[in-house]
Amino acid sequence: MPKEKSEKKFRKHGEIQKQGIFFNKDLGQHILKNPPVIDAMIEKAAVRPTDVVLEVGPGTGNLTVKVLEKVKQVIACEVDPRLASELEKRVQGTHLKSRLKLKLGDVLKTDLPFFDVCLANLPYQISSPFVFKLLLHRPFFRCAVLMFQKEFAQRLVAAPSDKLYCRLSVNTQLLARVDIVMRVGKNNFRPPPKVDSCVVRIEPRNPPPDINFNEWDGLLRICFVRKNKTLSAAFKQTYVLETLKKNYEVHCSLNNIIIPKDWDIKEEINKILTESNFENKRARTMSIEEFLQLLCVFNSKGFHFT
Repeated sequence: MPKEKSEKKFRKHGEIQKQGIFFNKDLGQHILKNPPVIDAMIEKAAVRPTDVVLEVGPGTGNLTVKVLEKVKQVIACEVDPRLASELEKRVQGTHLKSRLKLKLGDVLKTDLPFFDVCLANLPYQISSPFVFKLLLHRPFFRCAVLMFQKEFAQRLVAAPSDKLYCRLSVNTQLLARVDIVMRVGKNNFRPPPKVDSCVVRIEPRNPPPDINFNEWDGLLRICFVRKNKTLSAAFKQTYVLETLKKNYEVHCSLNNIIIPKDWDIKEEINKILTESNFENKRARTMSIEEFLQLLCVFNSKGFHFT
């Protein structure tokens, strides 16, 4: 009689089933299964017995259960009702149940609760929007230890002139200290993803830079649309000139400034870039300090990016 397999595996509509549970890869459901990796993530977060921990995408609770043993409360945000049910079953009838607060739904569509530490094996498709949401969250949290796909993690820490340096790199490093603390092979997950992952530790800068973040991000969007082009070329795009002209007219109206009839937006922008020696700079090589200086120059001339 053939030996029974202890674990079933088959595909159905892009899902993988193991031990009776379907994991939907379209939702980024790659469950971290290696206990030493989980322990290392908790260690890097340096959680305390009084901490409230936010976890996004807890899955079946491999990380959740270990964190619950060490902290006051875990707020677990899960979009999949099936996995939320599995997690509830896992702590049912144990002393850990009272420490778990389960929130069902899309974490990007709700306000984040108060928490001290964020710990998560994050679904890959929400990585970028969640990082921005996290960094703009108030009150400040102490740190976040998050699992990302390898290339995304490398973008977070990329320096000027690096191939992966982008708007995400600049925004993250403006608002936080960020480091890759561990590399994790794809075979540590069930089902295994196509690429390796990295664990990143993020510590918000407190106090944050004294700037309007929406305006700052508006400037970066212009600069990084074509990060290898000069700023002079980036600011010649029609939609950029039209936006800046409209914003400038609003600024002048609010401050009782009369715009000369022969005033030309394109000439004015070129003049600002030339006089500040930015016309030949490229976003891919510029530091955070240079972007801050560029924003200051434009603002001093009445130009805004929101």
